[in-house]
Amino acid sequence: AAAPAPLVALAVALRALNCALVRTSFVPDEHWQSLEVAHRMVFNFPFQLFVILNIHNYGYLTWEWANRLRGYSYPLVFASIYKVLQLLGKDDVQLLIWVPRLAQALLAAFADVKLYSLVQRLENAETAKCVFFCQLCSWFTWYSCTRTLTNTMETTLTIFALSYYPVKGSKMGNSCKYLALVALAIVIRPTAVILWMPLVFSHFLQEQRKADLLLQNCIPVGLVTVGTSLIIDRVFFGEWVLVQLNFLKFNVLQNLGTFYGSHPWHWYFTQGLPVILGTHLPFFIHGCVLAPKRYRVFLLTVIWTVLVYSTLSHKEFRFIYPVLPLCMVFCGYSLKHLKAWKKSAASFLLLSNLIPALYTGLIHQRGSLDVMSHIQQLCSNSEQSQAFVFMVMPCHSTPFYSHVHCPLKMRFLQCPPDLTGNESYIDEADAFYSNPLGWLNKEFYSDTLLPSHLILFNVLEQEISSFLALRGYEKTATLFHTHLPQGRVGSHIYIYRRKTETNY
Repeated sequence: AAAPAPLVALAVALRALNCALVRTSFVPDEHWQSLEVAHRMVFNFPFQLFVILNIHNYGYLTWEWANRLRGYSYPLVFASIYKVLQLLGKDDVQLLIWVPRLAQALLAAFADVKLYSLVQRLENAETAKCVFFCQLCSWFTWYSCTRTLTNTMETTLTIFALSYYPVKGSKMGNSCKYLALVALAIVIRPTAVILWMPLVFSHFLQEQRKADLLLQNCIPVGLVTVGTSLIIDRVFFGEWVLVQLNFLKFNVLQNLGTFYGSHPWHWYFTQGLPVILGTHLPFFIHGCVLAPKRYRVFLLTVIWTVLVYSTLSHKEFRFIYPVLPLCMVFCGYSLKHLKAWKKSAASFLLLSNLIPALYTGLIHQRGSLDVMSHIQQLCSNSEQSQAFVFMVMPCHSTPFYSHVHCPLKMRFLQCPPDLTGNESYIDEADAFYSNPLGWLNKEFYSDTLLPSHLILFNVLEQEISSFLALRGYEKTATLFHTHLPQGRVGSHIYIYRRKTETNY
């Protein structure tokens, strides 16, 4: 049964508002693995212009792209949006920032509606409304669902696929549609295979015509999806490459993600899942106890996914985001059965999720995006050709050309991992932070090499104050970033501008 129109309108309006109220940065990947790649695909200037403008490249690809760990299928979505804007002559920087996010928000809204339809089919409209309510209340979904992250697309596609999944005991389901969506999720983020393993296996066991399922659905869908992905990557890489295999080899088999930090095995159970569930946690546990047998496959999927991710030492909240919609089914089931307490419980969920949703969306880590509007201003004035912006911050702290959209000379501290097995390898960012003052003096030994603008976190200011004073830099802006500064990341971002000779 289709969801009622007012419900669809509510989801769309709410996710559009959600998009507008998320003005903070979460992780570098939301820009560097999507918008930056798409921007380079569409707006990469011809080589002659680089020479004239003295710019090495208008756009930047991270080390994952050089090592063929990422595929172009997901950035192609945003590149298509950019291309349309370019053809319409509307490639304004604000539109380049917000239109992809609005597209992601729209997909999230339809995913919310699909979750409602799924539960309505399996249960009834009342339970579906409770699940829908829990989904819309979730602070972590609010924080993540409009971001241009592969994890977000994986979660959205997972909900779409679940809506066609043949749950045991229900007459509904469409093997071809759900498998096609699963295959697409795996192409975009290969780790989606982890979540779908128990679900596909369960479907295979309950299917009477196993050979038909394999020959008529699994194999054709797999071949078409992988084939399309291969062709897309062949076009943009210029060679045949199966990036999904490289991605799994790097992240799972070689476990090289530890370069970005490691956590104890129990982290997802003690911190990861409790944090992303937030105040939904007691409802989830209650729902797990109450839910009928046919939902066991969903619970098993949540536990299996969290267990598999627990074996990898590099852990992040966003990695288990795709299990959140499955958890919401149990939360909604719990809410529906609270009878007399239902209104109080719903009010509690709404209010307790509103504060973290608004805080993380509007305040926490907002400096990295706010600083880009200051850099954008350099594009519109006469300084552009002389300007050279250097982000002296932990690498990928800010977006890049996708949030500036002009061939400004920019640089940041690089931090690719070493894939050659060199024990004494130190990346540029670590080399800088081991001796910031010495590094700057060595790198910019001549005044002609100096950046016109330096962008840094306040925690670094004291260490390089003599360099700033000696080279004639003055602070032109202070931007709030976070109330929870950690290590190299400070509470504020400072913009320093070098005074020109006429200012002396």
